[in-house]
Amino acid sequence: MAGNAKKSVPDKSYLNLRQRLELLRSQLDNERVTFKPQWRDLADYILPRRPRFFVTDVNKGDRRNQKILDTTPTMAARTLSAGMMSGVTSPARPWFRLTISDRELAEDGEVKMWLDAVQNIISTSFLKSNLYNVLPIIYGDMGVFGTSCMFVEEDFTGEVMKFHPFPIGSYMISQNEKLKVDTFYREFQMTVRQMIEKFGYDTPGGEIQWDRFSTGVKSLYEKSQLETWVGVAHAITKNKDYDETKLQSKFKKYSSTYYERGTMGSANNTLSDLDQTTYLSQSGFDYFPALAPRWEVTGEDVYGTNCPGMVALGDVKQLQNGERKALQAIEKSINPPMTGPSSLRNQSASLLPGDITYLDVNSGQQGFRPAYEIRFDIGAMESKQAQVRDRISKAFFEDLFLMMASSDRRQITATEVDERREEKMLALGPVLERINDDLLDPLLDIAFKIHVDQGLLPEPPEKIRGSDLKIEYLSIMAQAQKIVGIGGVDRFAAFIGQHAQIDPSVLDKYDMDQAADVYADMTAVPPSIVRTDEAVAAMRQQRAEQQAQQQKLAAMEQMAGAAKDLSAAKTDDESALTQILGNPDIVTGR
Repeated sequence: MAGNAKKSVPDKSYLNLRQRLELLRSQLDNERVTFKPQWRDLADYILPRRPRFFVTDVNKGDRRNQKILDTTPTMAARTLSAGMMSGVTSPARPWFRLTISDRELAEDGEVKMWLDAVQNIISTSFLKSNLYNVLPIIYGDMGVFGTSCMFVEEDFTGEVMKFHPFPIGSYMISQNEKLKVDTFYREFQMTVRQMIEKFGYDTPGGEIQWDRFSTGVKSLYEKSQLETWVGVAHAITKNKDYDETKLQSKFKKYSSTYYERGTMGSANNTLSDLDQTTYLSQSGFDYFPALAPRWEVTGEDVYGTNCPGMVALGDVKQLQNGERKALQAIEKSINPPMTGPSSLRNQSASLLPGDITYLDVNSGQQGFRPAYEIRFDIGAMESKQAQVRDRISKAFFEDLFLMMASSDRRQITATEVDERREEKMLALGPVLERINDDLLDPLLDIAFKIHVDQGLLPEPPEKIRGSDLKIEYLSIMAQAQKIVGIGGVDRFAAFIGQHAQIDPSVLDKYDMDQAADVYADMTAVPPSIVRTDEAVAAMRQQRAEQQAQQQKLAAMEQMAGAAKDLSAAKTDDESALTQILGNPDIVTGR
């Protein structure tokens, strides 16, 4: 029956991989297109050289800051980037720590030392890599555009890992049902020489694998046009053929595909002319290597919103417009439009200092004078502009990141500084949580896996095999979130100390050992300087044995002194000693 007929579903199985990726590209571009106008505005007024909306934007040195007269927004974005870097992932101090969920095992000495060793190895690899050059760019893009992205790649040249930041506008992303980014597509350019170096060889010094390249690239190579730019696409998607029991790259969780999209500037080498089954590289990852942290996400949106740049965009435009108007008013005040008699029409008039313009003024006629009076109140204008600059500064959290530098320490106590810092840092709490979820958690997971795969980590203790590792963050901002708990420990210790002066038995309620462990954990004290419970127990046992030995020696010394006194006593007089010596039953203890 017609009413029971099943609706036909379009069959996409006839599409090859390249066609499916091109279809994916068009779908992702439709999702991204509405964000582009705002990104362009943010770029024009704050970071004009950061985005890349066209693949041909590479290596363009043209001036792009024509809309920026006041650099306050750009400097605010720079302060935010540096402040996030130093406050969240400073290379100058530990910003993460590894532990395990089992609290009892986490306090085990052997486990603590292993976790500390792993943390130090990963931290050293981060220092050796380019991570700390890339993270400020990531934080800057998050703050201005709401979204940023970087690629994590395993490195076998001694750096273990390397990282690549992508300009906003050059990539597209999508997310799964858990709203986690799991799809990445990027369009960019490479020179012929770069393509050959990256994709052309299976082994160093081997022959170029020309079956991976188009005839156009091969022709350019043969003509020694090695610096010609070629369009390339890179797609990372979930692998429909994923099989965790197989080791080949084509069965990994995520597939990674590079392919050509055409030679830039060549009308004869378009996408349709390329071999539709040729791929520069086909590989896979056990993890998703494109980390895309976002400042704030609304509902099911893929790209970030409500970042400082978007919040301040209206003020930024007002600031630039006000600055332009102020400059025009000053220019008109200094060099106003002039009026004069018609007799000067064919004569030159000079406005240079000290010059003379000869003018015959007839009755009822005015001389050479300004067309209108300019009474510009520059003080009021500057006051208004200062308000706008202050709002921009607050939107970018400059008052937080520069608070310590701008505070007058002579007029503010350390406690007040801490309280003000905590209050301001708590405003960034939701952002820090998103950074942890979108950036730092997956970054550390990937780093740990890469180190395990390369055999760079020591063997874990048998007692924690199969346990889940947990990440704790120790940065300045993470510690600010914990400061409330530290204050509670301090207040409880002070309370116990005060009441112990009245009733010492209240100390029975205070576990000093546990308090020391909790305080060390909250303040991120290195495990190597905190003794384990086993070491403390052994020290106390040794101390008790030493005290018992000292008491025994003291008793023996006391007995020896008594014996010496007895030996020096006279035995010819009647005394207790003579009675003892004369009575064998007393001597023998009968």
